Amino acid sequence: MGLIRAAVRALARASDAVPPLTPDGDEARRWAEQELSDPAYDVAEPTPFDRIARAVGDFIATLLNPDLSGGWGSTFALVAAIVVAVVIIAAFLLWGVPRVTRRAAPRTPLLFGEAEHRSAAELRAAAAERARASDWDAAIVLRFRALARGCLERGVVDPPPGATVHAFARAAGAAFPALEPRLEAAATAFDDVRYLRRPGSEDLYRLVESADDSVAAARPVAWEQVPA
Repeated sequence: MGLIRAAVRALARASDAVPPLTPDGDEARRWAEQELSDPAYDVAEPTPFDRIARAVGDFIATLLNPDLSGGWGSTFALVAAIVVAVVIIAAFLLWGVPRVTRRAAPRTPLLFGEAEHRSAAELRAAAAERARASDWDAAIVLRFRALARGCLERGVVDPPPGATVHAFARAAGAAFPALEPRLEAAATAFDDVRYLRRPGSEDLYRLVESADDSVAAARPVAWEQVPA
């Protein structure tokens, strides 16, 4: 046993006498390469996407850098403007030019196939003016239009485009049965003057005027849709 203890003490004194291991330059580089070749370090390597994103970020940061000197500031501004223009053009090519929302043009009110914007009151005033000037043709046409527009404004009769004056008179006569003969006579007067070119007269004008006044004062008994 004493022999073994002496051997152990001799080995311990020998290991203490060995100087620490210090590698030279080449050996240290080789050890570092071996260590970094460990697959565990691959996780920290940037991917190609990371490199591209970093380059784009650096480029944008450079464009926004207010400390650029010399002619580089204007150069980068020009490049940025070109990039924006290219993006806008590409967007137009892909999605087309933005459409401008347009409101539909208001439909022109038609009365017996002709455009007529005036109200019943305005048409009556125009008819009275032509009557004072003894222009009976125009007065008769305007007063019958006032009669038809008045029924339209009241919602009694709705003449669609293309409806004839006699079709209107029949529908209005159904709404005002007591006035049906006078409505037919007024429609005939309008037809004769407007389409058959027969001369108008004060008597015909007063006939149409009376029919219009009576319809305006009467109460309809039914609502009718004028056939086309």
